Amino acid sequence: MVNVAVKAARAAGAIINRAALDVESVRVSQKQVNDFVTEVDQASEEIIIETLLGAYPGHAIWAEESGRVHGAQDSEFVWIIDPLDGTTNFIHGLPIYCVSIALAVKGKVEQAVIYDPSRNDLFTATKGRGAYLNNRRLRVAKRTRLQECLLSTGFPYRQEDDINTYLRLMGDMMQRTAGLRRPGAAALDLAYVAAGFTDGFFELGLQPWDVAAGSLLITEAGGLVGNFSGDANFLEQRECMAGNPRIYGQMVAILGKYSKFASAGDKAAVREAVAELAKTPI
Repeated sequence: MVNVAVKAARAAGAIINRAALDVESVRVSQKQVNDFVTEVDQASEEIIIETLLGAYPGHAIWAEESGRVHGAQDSEFVWIIDPLDGTTNFIHGLPIYCVSIALAVKGKVEQAVIYDPSRNDLFTATKGRGAYLNNRRLRVAKRTRLQECLLSTGFPYRQEDDINTYLRLMGDMMQRTAGLRRPGAAALDLAYVAAGFTDGFFELGLQPWDVAAGSLLITEAGGLVGNFSGDANFLEQRECMAGNPRIYGQMVAILGKYSKFASAGDKAAVREAVAELAKTPI
């Protein structure tokens, strides 16, 4: 199945690369303030859906632009698609964007592809079989002290975002790390944690198609991913945090108080469990 997803991602990447040659001619519209969609997003999504359903007509589709209208929506096999993650970067000519495709089976992600067309970087993962970048096996970074780590994040950009809370959150992290970065494509951020390019990631307000594929890359590369309180059942909770087990535990200790999905008792229990995981050699 991952090979079909790779075929779909590369087809979408070809569309994106052609459009990037003359990005100023691309038609752009706003879904809401600071949330853009282009004809490239739509064309990319169409070729992905066509490729996946051509191979698996009995599967369901859950895509960013078209939602849940394609495929057999009662299927246990659901393809979760972001046809162009990092659209704002793309329309400005900043080459940090990607195609993200995941397959969830009974609600659990089992296949993942993230393709960066500008660099021709292909990240893949199959549950239980590891994560790879261009056929090279991936492992999360080995740093064990948060103050030595480089983390990626996202900034609030929607009108409904609680900017003041996010400023406090980022302030807590800035003074405890070696640096924060905001690349602008969450799927690629997660892939970079899996590859060990960065040590961790956190962001609020993300959708399942932003994080589904990256979450499998993280776990197959030996890392942990969940919401801010450390709960791994996070896909539709709009909170995402990832890192190697030791760094993840230290991030929970800082970010857990900002989670909307756990009581004080739950947070304490999760931290204790994460602390045990953090003792595991990387």
